[in-house]
Amino acid sequence: MEELLRVKKTPNEVIKKRPFNIDLVKKDFPILDIKVNGKPLVYLDNAATTQKPEIVIESIKHYYTHENANVHRGLHFLSEAATSAFENARMKVKEFLNAMSTSEIIFVKGATEAINLIANTMCRAGWIKAGDEIIISHMEHHANIVPWQLMCKRNGAKLRVIPIDDNGELILDDFENMFSEKTKMVSVVHASNSLGTINDVETITNIAHKYDVPVLLDGSQAVAHFPIDVQKLNCDFYVFSGHKIFGPTGIGVLYGRTKYLNELPPYQGGGDMIRKVTFEETTFEDLPNKFEAGTPNIVGGIGLAVALKYLNSFDYKDLLKHEEELLKYATEKLLEVEGLKIIGTAKHKVSVCSFIIDGIHPYDIGTIIDTEGVAIRTGHHCTQPIMQRYNLPATARASFSFYNSKEDVDVLVNALNKVKKLFG
Repeated sequence: MEELLRVKKTPNEVIKKRPFNIDLVKKDFPILDIKVNGKPLVYLDNAATTQKPEIVIESIKHYYTHENANVHRGLHFLSEAATSAFENARMKVKEFLNAMSTSEIIFVKGATEAINLIANTMCRAGWIKAGDEIIISHMEHHANIVPWQLMCKRNGAKLRVIPIDDNGELILDDFENMFSEKTKMVSVVHASNSLGTINDVETITNIAHKYDVPVLLDGSQAVAHFPIDVQKLNCDFYVFSGHKIFGPTGIGVLYGRTKYLNELPPYQGGGDMIRKVTFEETTFEDLPNKFEAGTPNIVGGIGLAVALKYLNSFDYKDLLKHEEELLKYATEKLLEVEGLKIIGTAKHKVSVCSFIIDGIHPYDIGTIIDTEGVAIRTGHHCTQPIMQRYNLPATARASFSFYNSKEDVDVLVNALNKVKKLFG
């Protein structure tokens, strides 16, 4: 038993609570020490993916050197160790979201697969038929548009879109007027990846539930910035990707209410999700296994759990205060750049600043400031309908995390001023 406990010990068991210190936090992320074009890296593309703390990287190495085996199927030592670590990861996600049960936590590749899973299984279950309607919003990521469009093309359903105002906020009065007996689903983003808007999802959920309509929330941009409580939000589904909350790529989470997950059919077929297979018939496992066909991303789940424990080692209030001050500082400094306009000025935002500069294409901005070691994102950010709404081909986007500092903002602004000089 002592040997078993020794080998099962992983980095996620030694993370302790500590005060927030930006200088020490930066040291937790090895990639922040690299140089780009001879300049220190200033990483401001966190809405695309976050960097990984060393303890997450070490947890991946630990798994492959101490626990590597398939899960749920073997009686030998390594398989039991891997299964324990993987299911402990599920428990950590359950606690992080405040779900009722680990059976409500489905491991997937990411938020995209989670949304596809729900759209496809709802269609196959006959919950959404020809003439029915699904409500999404104008600020959705393509991952929360295309799966529903594909479903609508298959069965003749229709998408309806909640409009946004010039500030980038949903017009909720219009939202409630969209409901009818045809409304079968609402799927909206918790926080916008291109505008930064934090939506009033509790109000959205309450309105939808008045009409007995389930709600899916895309939390990909929310989970890394503030605590999530699915019971308080009262949502029916919540999805996010691990790589946007300091975990590995290729792993994500679908939370779903038990009553819905039990009624939906399996998304894929294969090993580990079956109870009995004959050539005539197959019966399926209970939740969560029913939706996890084949060998899962075991190390991804373990790494994600370590990332969540790392995040929880800080007081969320400290992280929120730091990011709010950073967003305020960045907004003020960016607006000092002549000709710069911020796109997305909602009252409640995560730390995202999308902007344009008069007469300069965002691609040129991104390319030039890269020579200064500054990494931002340019383009449509997988939200082409938003670009169309503002009549823009693209924006430049600086997105911050708690390991960013005001000094990072200063480097960004100085780089932008160099862009201005270059273009006269």
